[in-house]
Amino acid sequence: MQAEAPAIRPCDAAELIRRAAALIFDVDGTLAETEELHRQAFNHAFARHGLDWQWDRAVYKDLLRVTGGKERIRAHHERLRIAAPLSDVDIAELHRIKTAHYAELVETGCCPLRPGVTDLLAAAKARGQRLAIATTTSHGNIDALLSRALGAGWAADFAAIVAGDDVRHKKPAPDVYVETLARLKLNASDCVAIEDSTNGLIAAARANIPVLITRSMFFRDDNFSQARVVLDDLSGLGVRRQNKKTEKQPHAQ
Repeated sequence: MQAEAPAIRPCDAAELIRRAAALIFDVDGTLAETEELHRQAFNHAFARHGLDWQWDRAVYKDLLRVTGGKERIRAHHERLRIAAPLSDVDIAELHRIKTAHYAELVETGCCPLRPGVTDLLAAAKARGQRLAIATTTSHGNIDALLSRALGAGWAADFAAIVAGDDVRHKKPAPDVYVETLARLKLNASDCVAIEDSTNGLIAAARANIPVLITRSMFFRDDNFSQARVVLDDLSGLGVRRQNKKTEKQPHAQ
């Protein structure tokens, strides 16, 4: 039986990041605390569609175990045990309304990137590391968030952008990470996945990619024992660490 690799301490997170040839980011909860906006957008869609559903934070936290917006709507409906199921057309329309309202909310600027994200992206780019996205959300949602946060040309900085609809199975299946590795043409051990949830952790781990967890609002209490590093956020990971020799030497006069 192969022994597990020792967990890297949080203080070594920056070194784990620097050694990687590519950083692969989840989006919702990882790059920004978007899940609350998604929850509000779902409730807006339900009201527009004439449904008396109202997902509070507790209900939504539970539903987040189901990956994918359309899948979440279907799962909730099934739990209600209503005889007549929602059709695929109804679910698609609900999701369309929800997605449009989510983009409107993001455009107000109420959902900035989480602490440390912008600095980490800039530092990785300066080091020549490749950036990628592996997420269950849609391309439209990714663009709505990152166009607002990083500018219209944000996608040029990412070597691979793989969304939920690009693969057969969503997280916790490893499909999105397997596809990302194929597009990057890199081995799993050359990358670091940055996630915020157990489903994301499992997906990346099944693809054999080391995982750094940045705890988020809805998944803060998840079991992250399989992660290499667990942090509250990404602050400080984009800052170059001086070596001890440099720190001790005074500047020349």
